[in-house]
Amino acid sequence: MSILPSSSGASTGTKQKSNSGPTTFKTFFECWIVEQNQHLQDLVAISQTSTEEQSWCPVQKVLDHYEHYYKAKAEWSKQDVLAMLSPSSWTSTFEAAFLWIGGWRPTMAFQLLYSKSGMQLENQLYQLIHGLGKGDLGDLSPSQLVRIDKLQKSTVKEEKNISEKMAKHEGTLADSCMVKLTHMVSEMRRRGDGYEEGVGVAVEVELAMELKKERLKEMLRRADDLRLKTLKALINIMTPSQGVHYLIAAAELHLRIHEWGKVRDGKRLSSLT
Repeated sequence: MSILPSSSGASTGTKQKSNSGPTTFKTFFECWIVEQNQHLQDLVAISQTSTEEQSWCPVQKVLDHYEHYYKAKAEWSKQDVLAMLSPSSWTSTFEAAFLWIGGWRPTMAFQLLYSKSGMQLENQLYQLIHGLGKGDLGDLSPSQLVRIDKLQKSTVKEEKNISEKMAKHEGTLADSCMVKLTHMVSEMRRRGDGYEEGVGVAVEVELAMELKKERLKEMLRRADDLRLKTLKALINIMTPSQGVHYLIAAAELHLRIHEWGKVRDGKRLSSLT
């Protein structure tokens, strides 16, 4: 499994002091996505041959892989939360345009489930009519759907709460402290006064910006916690076989959109040279 960064050396764009892990989050992500692709191949093979009992361990292995990703992300966020919220170096511009607080919206997990479930239900209508099932997402039971609906409602509520807190924090960029500081620095420049790092008002500016960044770290942590919690809770509702099919759909969605986005970015850059 891709190696976690050391908490003291994690960086999104500079080399770590430690030689035990990847030097940038981009490097970590590239290793992680290779592993995700391997997990996808394993899950596809399992979906075609394995029993419910045999499916559980591979599902847990993939969930551990997602948890590993968020642990690494949390470590790098301590060093450079702004880069983690604007991941331009390891995601495509297409992916970045759809991000919610540095990642996928937790409620999108339900959209994925309903889309895949509908596809698989259509593909097995004949079997269902004759009382047969395939054990995939087209076989979700009424009790499972009730639990999924309950989880979705609570996730929508939590996501909305985080969104509102993020919007409130974004508004602080124009609070009285920031307006005062921007006016002071503008006045200094109009007078021709120097603006020296680490001296006078520059210290106040740095402190104000650091306070904004600290709150962003908290927002990102809450968003990532909800992403992982939602994924785990959904899988917990499913049978192991259904979990396999869901994780296949999740990996396919992520890998293909990442791939298509990178290709588009490459073409765009080529057209500019």
